[in-house]
Amino acid sequence: MHSLLKLFSSGTAHHVLQQFRTVATKPRTAVVMLNMGGPQTTDQVHDYLHRIMTDRDMIQLPVQSQLGPWIAKRRTPEVQKKYNEIGGGSPILKWTNVQGDLMCKQLDKISPETAPHKHYVAFRYVNPLTEDTFREVECDQPERVVLFSQYPQYSCATSGSSFNAIFTHFKDNPLNGLEKARWSVIDRWGTHPLLAKTFADNIRKELDKFPAEKRKDVVLLFSAHSLPLRAVSRGDAYPSEVGATVQNVMQELGWSQPYCLVWQSKVGPLPWLEPFTEDAIKGYVKQGKKNFILVPIAFVNEHIETLHELDIEYCQELAHEVGAEKIGRAAAPNDHPLFIEALADVVRHHLSNGSTVGPKFLLRCPACVNQKCSVSKQWYNELCN
Repeated sequence: MHSLLKLFSSGTAHHVLQQFRTVATKPRTAVVMLNMGGPQTTDQVHDYLHRIMTDRDMIQLPVQSQLGPWIAKRRTPEVQKKYNEIGGGSPILKWTNVQGDLMCKQLDKISPETAPHKHYVAFRYVNPLTEDTFREVECDQPERVVLFSQYPQYSCATSGSSFNAIFTHFKDNPLNGLEKARWSVIDRWGTHPLLAKTFADNIRKELDKFPAEKRKDVVLLFSAHSLPLRAVSRGDAYPSEVGATVQNVMQELGWSQPYCLVWQSKVGPLPWLEPFTEDAIKGYVKQGKKNFILVPIAFVNEHIETLHELDIEYCQELAHEVGAEKIGRAAAPNDHPLFIEALADVVRHHLSNGSTVGPKFLLRCPACVNQKCSVSKQWYNELCN
């Protein structure tokens, strides 16, 4: 007994216990949640912007290797100021971990044959970075790896960049045991009925904050991140997929409100998809509309573009400037129970129906100019099939 107590008081016993726990909770299914990410502190802002401005999947600039870093350095103080105004950092990592934990608990119940499930966060431009996350997945050696885009609607600039980053990582690094795993891709899910129900419920909650006599005239402005027009012209599916989500939400609401799809967050001087959210508000106020709800239809959690651009710049500052009576903002899905159910159902259906990689994902845009997409999609086809 004395020897046993001595053993457990030592670091050796603790290490053995930790190893046992690791083996006991080893995931059968890894669900890798892909997103752009956001800096958790203002110290991370420069590196975050630098990665964005030098990523040609996200944005194409002339002499990008020089111009990209210059823009990142120039914009850093302004962006840091905005993050300070929303509490000092982005809550994307917090919300993604909450969503992943709740999703996997649900999956363990509704899909026991693929349990235990474990979520991993793979951000594109800030920690936890994609390459670091996959080193963690390699350590866990799951039987299945599901790459789950957290952009419900697909764009080459967002989802495409994340998938290309995974390809780039493994092009230069061995799979380290993951070649035995079954890989699959969830690249878009913007028409899932529970996603529409989530947005509809959040809109109803925001509508309740308006006086009853004015409620029917509240204009819903579905605001999504804009896209350069040349990307749209190449055939990027994003605008049509965002539009499909909007139609599903309006059907869920019984077409009860006037509504419009608008676009936010333009960067640079080139033409982008319009009408811009700011211009739409100004235009409708001139037409006599005074009450609005902004709906972040392409975002699944709160971040700088909801908490600052929508809430501060539009709901507060612009509302005062143009004389709107009230501009409300529907919450992002975050940890809404219907949204967690949506995430779990998307993955459960994917796991149970034998999905690997969809034919739409493997099809390049008709006027694609990114040769990386060609080799990347071929790699996914071979990896998943």
